[in-house]
This record gives sequence, C-alpha cells and structure tokens, in this order.
Amino acid sequence: MIKRRDLLRHGAGLLGYGLLAGPTRLLANPPFENNPFTLGVASGYPLPNSVVLWTRLAPSPLAPDGGMPAQAIPVQWEIATDDNMRDVVRRGTQYATPDWAHSVHVEPPGLEPGREYWYRFRAGDAVSPVGRTRTAPGFTDRRPRVRLALASCQMYEHGYYAAYKHMLDDDLDLIVHVGDYIYELSWGRRKVRRHPRPECYTLDDYRAQHALYRLDPDLQAAHGRYPWMLTWDDHEVDNDYADDISEWNDDPRLFLARRAAAYQAYYEHLPLPRRAVPFGAHMRLHTTRWYGDLVQLHLLDGRQYRSPLACPRPGRRGGNRIDADECAELFRRERSMLGARQEAWLQAALQESRATWNLLAQQTVMSRLDEAAGDAEVFWTDNWNGYPAARARLLQTLRDTGARNPVTLSGDIHAFIVGQVFDGPEAAASESAMPEVVTTSISSLSVKQVDLDEHRRYNPHILLAENRYRGYTRLTVDHQQLQAELIALDDVTKSDSARRILASYVVAAGESQFQRSS
Repeated sequence: MIKRRDLLRHGAGLLGYGLLAGPTRLLANPPFENNPFTLGVASGYPLPNSVVLWTRLAPSPLAPDGGMPAQAIPVQWEIATDDNMRDVVRRGTQYATPDWAHSVHVEPPGLEPGREYWYRFRAGDAVSPVGRTRTAPGFTDRRPRVRLALASCQMYEHGYYAAYKHMLDDDLDLIVHVGDYIYELSWGRRKVRRHPRPECYTLDDYRAQHALYRLDPDLQAAHGRYPWMLTWDDHEVDNDYADDISEWNDDPRLFLARRAAAYQAYYEHLPLPRRAVPFGAHMRLHTTRWYGDLVQLHLLDGRQYRSPLACPRPGRRGGNRIDADECAELFRRERSMLGARQEAWLQAALQESRATWNLLAQQTVMSRLDEAAGDAEVFWTDNWNGYPAARARLLQTLRDTGARNPVTLSGDIHAFIVGQVFDGPEAAASESAMPEVVTTSISSLSVKQVDLDEHRRYNPHILLAENRYRGYTRLTVDHQQLQAELIALDDVTKSDSARRILASYVVAAGESQFQRSS
C-alpha cells in the first residue's frame, strides 16, 4: 500500500487531485509488454515560469482500461534545455492512477520565461518520445511577435489531419483549439476513416474516442511540438447541448452523468492545468494567458453555463433556424452564453489587461448572421445569434473596460469567415465593435458553399465566407497589426495533402476592421 508520506508528497498525481474512490496499490516496476506511451506527449497553458506537461500510459489505448493494471504507477518526468535531454533543469515523480486512466499532468515550477524546453516521461523501463514546449514571456516583457494557429472541428471519419502536419513548419508559439476536438458520434456520408464504436455515453466510450483521435500521428506530432490551449464546443459531449440540456431533452440528471463522463475523459487526454480538474459534471475551463505586453488571450467556455436554446422544435432542444419575429424568447435580457460568473470574470480580466491585443478565443460565430433576405430576420440559435442580449453585453463590456484591440477567434461552422461584430442591425453602418476571424474545420465536412454565398448578400459586414476547404488559420501578431492567414488544404482525404494561403487579412492596431492583404 502507498504510504502516507508518499500521499503528501505526490498527492496530486496519486489521488487524481483528490477524487480516488478508495485505496490504490502501487506497482513500482510495471512489466509492460507493449509501449505504454502510444498516445504520445503534450504540453499546454504556458506561464512565464511553468507549463503543463502531459502523457497517458496506455499500451492498449482502445481497451476500456487502456491495457493497464488497476494499480498506481510511478512516472518519472524531466524537463531540459536541450533536445538531447542532457541539461535537465527539473525532474520529479507523479503517480498515474486507474481512476484517471493513468494520465499524468505535471506543472514544473521555476522555469525561465520565453524559452524553449524539452521533456519526457519514464515508466518502468519504458521511455516516452521527447516533446518540445515553450514558456510564455514575462508579463511585462516587450514581445516583438506572437504566432498562433487557430484550429477547430476535427471529425476523425471525414479526413486526415494534414493541417497539423503543416503546422510543424510554422514556428508557432501556441496552438489554440476552439472546440469539437472529438465527435461523440458518427455522421456524414463520405467517410475516409471509421469510428469503431457507437455514440458515446459512458466514461469508457469517451475514453476510447479520445484515444482513437490521439493515435493519429499528425495530431500527436503537433501536441509534441507546441504548447496548446483548448476550449470545448458541443461534440466533446453531445451535439448542441446547453448547460444541463441535451439535444434530445433528456432528463437533466441523466445528461449530467453523461457530461461528467465526457468532462473526465477530456481532462484525462489533454494537457490541462490542475485548476481545470473536473468535479463530476463541472469543470473550470475559462482562463487567461499573457504573452508579455503584446497579447492577452481570454479562453471562453460558451457551453457549460449557457441559457437554453431559444424556441426549439417540438420534441428536441438542439439548434434551430428561427424567424426573429416569431421568437420573443430570443431577445430576453437575462439569457446568457457565458453565464453571469464567467461574464464578471471576463470583465475583470479585460479591465486589468495592459496588452496591445486582447484575443477572445471561443467556440461559435459571434458576427451577426441573418439568413434571410428582405425585412425578415432568420438566425441559427446555437451560436451568438441565438443570444443577442449576451452579445450586446459583451460588446458593452469591451467599451466599458477600454480593453485595447479586441479580436474574437471562433470556429464551429466548418468555414472560413472574416467579418465584424456589431450590436445589432442599426449598428451595421457605423464602426464595428470588434473584428472576428472564424477558422474552418481541420477535417469536418461543411454545408454547401451556395448557402454561404447567399447569406453574404444579406450581411455586407461579412468580408469572406468560404467553406469549400478544410485547414486552419495562422495568426501573426505584433504591436502594429494582427495578420490572419487562412490556410487551406488541397484534399483532406489525403494524409499528405498540400496547403496554400487562401487569403490573408490584416487589422491594424487602433482599427476595428479587417482589410484584405492578399
């Protein structure tokens, strides 16, 4: 049995941050028949003096137990200043436990700001691949440039992850993923790869789905090369869910049990900080990170706390296209996308920000997108167009706090969209409150381009709407401007697909509208 002094010294790793159901025996020298590091390594959430390091022991990753014994395994970790791991500056031991799928989350202290590090793990005689990461610069450092990749929506069945392969050549500081990291179910007629399991409901289901995605070599490589920050959208749990309400209006008690399973598997498979550990169906995901005096990134959670979707169809509670004149519920002032506590947190973070750029990374389209011609107004309810009062409050918060150069970074719609966010139709002729760039999907299929072309006719503030390509967005930020390059894959059905810059847009510091640069 594990001794009390070991609990005190290694309690976070051993106890799964305090949620172990009972005593766990220690297997000090596990005899692995297969490589336990099948899911690779990852890092994330960089600070000037630390970064999260992650791995999971899983010699049979698609099995319910990952091929691991029901025992705690000591995992040694080390972080070095060179890729040969000769100059080790921090090392330690964490305990991987069955309660958390033998995952390991380490936050080594005392690192230097704004520099590269290399790291690895060891369990028994097995040694992980070496990962590379980078700490954030000091909070007041004058950072000349930050480069990010914006990713979203990576349905495994619809294509390969060539986008991540290309990111390896981009010299990034950070990858920001804004949702649909996995899909809980199978859908679509054109399938390049297959989910071997039915729709996810249990913890074993979600664990296997995450493991399947994490076996992809290009996704593993991107995790092993750069630190990540992530927020979820709906498919990490259930399509179009809102707080405790599922798409098909299940009993909230049942749905919250499902959500708890999904949240735990999400935590187990990603480089999330200790503060994000889930407690049942609840998990603190929204947070802030700084890149010197240049960028403050505000990562938002637009799923866990949102009000129910307005005016759903009979028998279900998922997204719907509605005529605004026929849905008074849509405009109720109390309806929220972020929840009151997160709204207050964001206001405080923006008030305190001294960065040149404030980037709001979140899930869904924020720009006003009317889908009808003439005087009629038709909106999709599962994005910010279904929460106009919440959007107006957010824009008012930006004005009240005076946060400099806000830009929203979005996903969800499987299309590149570049536009401006307004309070409402009467504001369209005035200066926009905030520019928005929506990245297309990594692999997930989209609707017909003709539909977006039609919508652009009614929404002149949408500068570009293009969904024929899968890919990602590369953002390069300095003190003068933010450049968004829309990186399109030639063919997502090929793992070695070439890429090209579909378009490039620039917004200058002090301005609030994107201008096309190429």
